[in-house]
Amino acid sequence: MTEFLAALAVFLCSHSIPAMPQVRAGLVRLFGERLYLAVYAATSLLILAWLIGAARRAPFVPLWDVSASAYWAPLLAMPAAIFLLVSGLLAVNPLSVALRSKAFDVRAPGIVGITRHPVLWAFAIWSAAHMVPNGDLVSAILFGGFMVFALAAMPTIDRRKSRQLGMGWQRLASATSALPFAATLAGRGLPAWPRGQLLLATAITITAYLALLLAHAAMFGPDPTAVLR
Repeated sequence: MTEFLAALAVFLCSHSIPAMPQVRAGLVRLFGERLYLAVYAATSLLILAWLIGAARRAPFVPLWDVSASAYWAPLLAMPAAIFLLVSGLLAVNPLSVALRSKAFDVRAPGIVGITRHPVLWAFAIWSAAHMVPNGDLVSAILFGGFMVFALAAMPTIDRRKSRQLGMGWQRLASATSALPFAATLAGRGLPAWPRGQLLLATAITITAYLALLLAHAAMFGPDPTAVLR
């Protein structure tokens, strides 16, 4: 359990400390934008692999009974989570976590028009869905920690971005909302998408979802497709 808690703490710190504007700016000056992103991604994957391994080695402490039907939660939720993640990484998004820094087009915000935090919502949905069929203490801490971290990051990023963007924050944020589809339900309409981005995100989502279904048992142990048989 000690190794698992240490790995979780390192993982959370590795995603919160570099997100601080002063720290990120210093790292970008040191490495350059592309090398920084490459090092950050590689380091995150290594820490994640350690965290997964530590979780599997931790003692099993049951919290609730799990039936086969519990796997319907991730089966139904993961397409939405993957789509939000893929779309969020493809999108230009000055309001939240993003990989692209081109000019943001408020007339065609794409996924950003649905929620300004698509990547964070992807992790929140993934975490919540995976808590259901994993009724043990380590899984509850792992997925619960991810979910709380993702949800708590949204207002934190909103405050940071509003300070950074100043008067521009209101103009950019007016086309979207933190809660998915809240802007649409408020009468602002469905957002337009950059050309080809919706089709590309959908294709990647379907491919990734099917690949995860096929590889999940080999990579992580549980077979979510068992409920379908």
